[in-house]
Amino acid sequence: MTLNRFIASVLAAALLASNPAFAQRSQAAPMPPTAEAQTRVAALPEIKFTEYKLKNGLRVILHEDHSVPIVGVNLWYHVGSKNEVQGRTGFAHLFEHMMFQGSKNYDDDYFKPIQEAGGTLNGSTDPDRTNYWEVVPSNFLELAIFMEADRMGVLLDVLNDAKLANQRDVVKNEKRQNYDNRPYGLVGARINEILYPESHPYHWLTIGSLDDLTNASLDDVKGFFRRFYTPNNASLCIAGDFNPQQARQWVEKYFGPVASGPAVAKVNPAQPRLDGERREEMQDRVALPRLYMVWHSMPQYTPDEPSADTLATILGGGKSSRLYKALVYDRQIAQDVSAFNGSQELAGTFRITATAKPGKTLAELEKAINEEIERIKKESPTTEELSRAYNAREAAFVYSLQTIGGFGGRNDQLNQYATFVGQPGYFQQDLARYSRVTADDAKRVANQYLT
Repeated sequence: MTLNRFIASVLAAALLASNPAFAQRSQAAPMPPTAEAQTRVAALPEIKFTEYKLKNGLRVILHEDHSVPIVGVNLWYHVGSKNEVQGRTGFAHLFEHMMFQGSKNYDDDYFKPIQEAGGTLNGSTDPDRTNYWEVVPSNFLELAIFMEADRMGVLLDVLNDAKLANQRDVVKNEKRQNYDNRPYGLVGARINEILYPESHPYHWLTIGSLDDLTNASLDDVKGFFRRFYTPNNASLCIAGDFNPQQARQWVEKYFGPVASGPAVAKVNPAQPRLDGERREEMQDRVALPRLYMVWHSMPQYTPDEPSADTLATILGGGKSSRLYKALVYDRQIAQDVSAFNGSQELAGTFRITATAKPGKTLAELEKAINEEIERIKKESPTTEELSRAYNAREAAFVYSLQTIGGFGGRNDQLNQYATFVGQPGYFQQDLARYSRVTADDAKRVANQYLT
């Protein structure tokens, strides 16, 4: 059998990547659910919400929960590093920082008024979206709405070279700290460079290139903001203890005057593939060798995603998984091992990562992992393994619903579904996708993608 994969190592770390099956043949239809799968019933609490749009295109989602006197404001922009181009990378992440530097009607540290009101706030950027959020006492909702609207509408009025230089240096330091000077920190960038061609927007890290950030002019970054940080490319969700009529008035008052921006074209590159096996070694100051095995998988919210996620949990999702039992407990050749399917908006990867125990080699790890992969390709997972994987998924869903705001809270998820699926209330349907995964589905995706 010809393998289409890539292997590298970091002073003791290796990378292995394989070509996705869907790049060579059409995707097989998921198997119909068995009686056992049908007995798993997704039962999430109903998340009630109302949704409307402003004239400038801003999507607004309101979710009431009066159990505690707090309210969360969550704003998603459908822009990430995937919207950048070679030579101009890192802009989306740079603006995550710039947005906290003040805007026309509050040109000061953005954290100060929210924290003085007893609130919390943060933001994040990934390849596909940027989000900002505040959680404040209910009587400070207007403040949070005003702050978000002001930086959407008039941030550029006070953006200058001094602010740009300051945050550019902060981002450069972040890259050195989190990537360049962290053990195994350079592996992720190298994986992306090999898995994705230069023309693909997942080829580079979200944090971007230090050279690109150095060369970026004030006009460059302003142009990026005008194109993507607009109400028609955003979704605002307010969740918690608030009066919906009053919230609508404040949203209209502060966001309504913000001008709509140009239509944002959908990024739609060809699905990536590797032609033949790739192996590469990387040297770094690490105590133990680490092996990375990476395959192309599928974009998020596509039919095979739940099956691939379930397969990852069965193979390497915790101490009861097959790989952990085989490599850590039984053979005692690995310090740790995990598997994860990372489906994103444009493409996905299936990854297995294992750190060798002292005195053990990467060749031993690779051999043992390949044996477990071949086993699950031939033998479907047991009913117990399938149920355990689903129960873990359901528990994570339920746990995430406990908070109204912040990363992964209800308003964050409402915005996620609104942005990527077009249905804010996709909770039940999303979990139901996993309840329908069968043992044969897990076996099928192993054979189709882990080649």
